[in-house]
Amino acid sequence: RMAAKKKRRKEREALGDEAPPKAIPKTIENQRVYDETTVDPNDEEVAFDEATDEFAPYFNRQTVPKILITTSDRPRGRTVRFCEQLSTVIPNSHVYYRRGLALKRIIPQCIARDFTDLIVINEDRKIPNGLVLSHLPDGPTAHFRMSSVRLRKEIKRKGKEPTEHVPEVILNNFTTRLGHSVGRMFASLFPHDPQFIGRQVATFHNQRDYIFFRFHRYIFKSEKKVGIQELGPRFTLKLRSLQKGTFDSKFGEYEWIHKRREMDTSRRKFHL
Repeated sequence: RMAAKKKRRKEREALGDEAPPKAIPKTIENQRVYDETTVDPNDEEVAFDEATDEFAPYFNRQTVPKILITTSDRPRGRTVRFCEQLSTVIPNSHVYYRRGLALKRIIPQCIARDFTDLIVINEDRKIPNGLVLSHLPDGPTAHFRMSSVRLRKEIKRKGKEPTEHVPEVILNNFTTRLGHSVGRMFASLFPHDPQFIGRQVATFHNQRDYIFFRFHRYIFKSEKKVGIQELGPRFTLKLRSLQKGTFDSKFGEYEWIHKRREMDTSRRKFHL
């Protein structure tokens, strides 16, 4: 294989400008089944939806993000530490513990205190395994499966503790209408104007419907060289459902539910 590769390289060098273009390797991503709901930024319908959806007040700068982070009942140490570290990533976020209160009672209290979003971290066998994100006061509510959680002390070559500067937010590869809604949910957690002097960046990268979260700091080595240093925490999310309105497990109307047997019929079919 190496010999064939060297031979092709020599042929390209010999042909110079007349050499044929390099073949693009086939990947699951570039062979993705086309989704008719793929967002076109110039589409008038998309623009109308953005101007009138539940996130419009945030994007019109009419609201300032204020986030409440809570847990399932009686959280264990790892979940508590994860919530505390998540609160250092999202500015103006506050950690409160449930103490047996139902979410239906918590949500009206959040709205009365001007919280714009509620994050609930669920756990199983002492490990964080789920995240519920509810945009207030009118929804929607997203349910995610959470995996691959790494706290700061578990990340190799991690940087110093994050500062209180507002981070830059990067949203990658949310291409469908559903993905666009999820991306807008994540964006609305953070204040509008990042403080670039802090050199911190929060990334939500969607790949094959898995959303990878990373929190980094830029390190400027020289005028031409820049590196990144992971600060943590890190985790991976998989959307399970998107519900209209705030959390309602019994009577909630769902915009989208992941049904594995019906939806996962092809490895090249993605929903976000």
